[in-house]
Formats: sequence, structure tokens, C-alpha cells
Amino acid sequence: MSDLHSINEAINKRAGRSLISSILVGLGLLAIIFSTMAYIPFLFAVFVLTAILLALREMSIAFKSRLINIDFKQHALLTTGVIGSTWFAGLPGLAVSIVLSVIAVLFLALLRGTSGFITNATGGIFALIYPGFLSGFIFLLARSGDGFEYIVALVILVGCNDTFAYLTGVLIGKHPLAPKISPKKSWEGFVGGLIFAAIGSALTFYYLLDQEPIIGALAAICGVLAATIGDLVESAIKRDLALKDMGKLLPGHGGMLDRLDSVLFVAPIMWCMIELLKRFG
Repeated sequence: MSDLHSINEAINKRAGRSLISSILVGLGLLAIIFSTMAYIPFLFAVFVLTAILLALREMSIAFKSRLINIDFKQHALLTTGVIGSTWFAGLPGLAVSIVLSVIAVLFLALLRGTSGFITNATGGIFALIYPGFLSGFIFLLARSGDGFEYIVALVILVGCNDTFAYLTGVLIGKHPLAPKISPKKSWEGFVGGLIFAAIGSALTFYYLLDQEPIIGALAAICGVLAATIGDLVESAIKRDLALKDMGKLLPGHGGMLDRLDSVLFVAPIMWCMIELLKRFG
């Protein structure tokens, strides 16, 4: 037991997070996602919307440190409108609602006057797109007839990448992937995540989506690249704002946005892959 405790402490020190807490929180989130999506998809939509709004709140608080003023209540209302439109009207709902919301953000920034207009307007649009607009693709996947299978495929791809990139990076990572943005991310972690995500995605596409394993592997390659960009984007935000985490809501993970950063970028890739398969598969 003492050896296991020592190993766990060494991993925690190198990773900068509690491994046990991270695993328990991750399993709890998976249980909620799969159970709601399997039996009551609308509750899944409510759960994800809540997570997005929590991430938006974290972002609005963090932005204030750089005098970027985002009215959380206004953005929460607009984001809820975007996601609700997507859930009930699909891609046209997402497209129309995001355009109207961007116009609304610019108008609301204009009402505050010209002082700091560019900063507040661009910050407001950024907060609307990320996480709001990107999360719309999660809802596009979930609302379809095969929504459960698509969400499972998305979660497996992201989960395999995040888990094995983390473990591989902690255990053998030596070559920094982007030292100026995220010093703890390594090329070894990237490759480890890519390999296991490709395996997991290939099996998922074959057994769950009735597609050739190579299609799943290709989806994983695109998804891992997107997930890595998502991780680095959020790391760049935190580094610019001088933050370690966007929040402390999830033990072992940080804030809600820290947990969503990968899936927000992978969901559009997964949706595009599935749409291409529907049309040309």
C-alpha cells in the first residue's frame, strides 16, 4: 500500500493534479452522460447546457482580471437561446441563432459606449463562440436518431485521448509539445493519446456505428488534433490571464471549462465525419 501511495503521490506531483479525484469525477460524469442519453435525452441536453453555462460563468469571471467585461446573465440567455435552437431546430437553428446572438452582443456592447468597445465586443463574441457555439455540435449529435451511439463515440474518442495522453505524458513524457503555452504537455503524451484514441475509435465505429475500423481511426486522428488545439487554446487563455485553472468546481480537473476544452473542439469534427459518412459512406 505504501508503494502504491508513493506512486500516486509521484504522479500527482508531476501532473499537478490529484489522480484519484480526477478518476472519480470522470467516472461520475460518464455515468450521468450515458444514463441520461440512454433513457432521457432531454435531461442530457439540460445537463450539458448547465455545464456550458458554468463554463461561461468561469470565463466571464476570469476575463474581468483583464478588464474585459462580459455580462454573464446576458450571455447566459443568448447561449441558452443558441443551444435551445440547436436542440429543437438542428443545424438551421444553430446557424440563425448564432448570427442573431453575435448581432445582439455587438449591440449590447455599443450601449456601453465607445470606451473599451473593441475589447468588450471581441471578448463578448469570443465568449459566445467558445463555449456556446462549439457546444452546439454536441447537441446536433445528440438530437439525431442515433444520438446515443454518436455521443458514445465522441466520449470514447475524447476519453481515450485525454486519459492516455495524461498517463503517457506523466510516465514517459520528456519532449515538450508547446513549452511556451503548456509546459507539461509532451509529444510522448500526444502520441500515446493518439494511438489509444485510434484504437478506441476504430472499435467504436466498427461495433457501434457499423463502419470500417479505418474510418474510426481517421476520425480519431482528426479528433486528437482538434482536442490538442482545444487544450492549447484553453492553456493560452489561462496563461494570458495568469491562471492555473479556470475554476475549482471539479476536483482533479479544475473548472468546468478545463473539462470541456477538448470535447468542444472534437464535437464539430465528429459531426462533420458523421455527415460525410451519411452522404458518401
